[in-house]
Amino acid sequence: MKTKQQINDSILMITLGCAKNIVDSERLMRQFSENALNLEFDEEKTTARTVIINTCGFIGDAKKESIDTILKYISKKNNGLIDKLIIIGCLVQRYRDELSKELPEVDGFYRLNQINEIVRSLGYKYKHELLGERFISTPTHYAYLKIAEGCNRECSFCAIPLIRGKYTSFQLQTLVNEASFLAQNGVKELIIIAQDISSYGSDIYNSFRLPYLVEKLSEIEGIEWIRLHYAYPKDFPADLLEVIKNNPKVCKYLDIPFQHISDKVLKMMRRGLDKNKTIKLIDKIRSSVPGIALRTTFLVGHPGETEKEFEELVNFVQETKFDRLGAFKYSHEENTYSGIHYKDNINHATKNKRVDIIMSLQKNISYELNKKRIGQEMNVLIDREEDSFYIGRTQFDSPDIDNEVIIKSKKPLKRGNFYNVLIYDAYEYDLSGIRV
Repeated sequence: MKTKQQINDSILMITLGCAKNIVDSERLMRQFSENALNLEFDEEKTTARTVIINTCGFIGDAKKESIDTILKYISKKNNGLIDKLIIIGCLVQRYRDELSKELPEVDGFYRLNQINEIVRSLGYKYKHELLGERFISTPTHYAYLKIAEGCNRECSFCAIPLIRGKYTSFQLQTLVNEASFLAQNGVKELIIIAQDISSYGSDIYNSFRLPYLVEKLSEIEGIEWIRLHYAYPKDFPADLLEVIKNNPKVCKYLDIPFQHISDKVLKMMRRGLDKNKTIKLIDKIRSSVPGIALRTTFLVGHPGETEKEFEELVNFVQETKFDRLGAFKYSHEENTYSGIHYKDNINHATKNKRVDIIMSLQKNISYELNKKRIGQEMNVLIDREEDSFYIGRTQFDSPDIDNEVIIKSKKPLKRGNFYNVLIYDAYEYDLSGIRV
């Protein structure tokens, strides 16, 4: 067992994919930080001789990025630039046997529940007392809180249940303890995530407990914003809307992927609700929480989406005017329902064109909505400083994926602090303001 830190006792952690992977990486890195290692996250500036890559295996593009990154570091290892290469995450969960056979240069492939084995494989001691603690790799004023693992939904296109397994909620007190640890380490904004936050508690408490969990998290000293990501439309817990509306710590923001609006496509996707129910849910959310920012995601190019169904989606986007929106193209994944039962008969060029059309529409919608913010005074959380400006976010924006506020200030602003900002200009995806 290693007891003395060496010059090269550094680890480069590369995290690919979604924010849920960030949480997994942070739990692992907490073990290494307690073993007195230097932790690095910047590929360009690293001196680490050990590299761990947390991979994504969700869709084709993500798998390609993961494989390309692995091959890049295999080349570095072959050239003597690194000594150890460890691969973890969803790609391993899904293709471990194939990867082990095809990539013998890798020192180890580990599944999602093998943190103990990863730590020990590098010669360090796994510390059980660190359960629930993380090494925060995001800017320290915000962090993601994963409240469940896996998914029980039966969406035809999705491989997550194959990768992450059945839906498993984490115990409420465990989450409160983890959030308290994050708050004690400077976190002010908690971003709640799971593949499906709507179902939280249904497996271990026999009821949907997300509203209660959010209320308990809001009681933690130091937490000032709570943001909600990836609510599932079917079985959406309606009492959550009262919490969003009335609890001042809960951002007026909700990420709820609808994926499509055509009844035909929704049925083929096995989403569990139709166009009429989708529209009613959106109306209920907006009427219950006036001013809420709705973020959604749409999947284009799914089998069954002809030009007619796509045009229906286009019209829906134009009429509904979501505050935030993302679109991605269908990936034909083996062993999913779609992969087994449908033919992937829409070519890549058509899929890419449809993504571009949706995002072009959203760009214009976002600009029109942003212009309405001019003249408003908004509470902004500062994320960073760039050149002579500060960059921050309002409660209506999540980090990395949403709008930002570009701020002028004669006085220095501190990262992680909140300031009142007067908005004086608007762009397609950003705002400009001056500190009041």
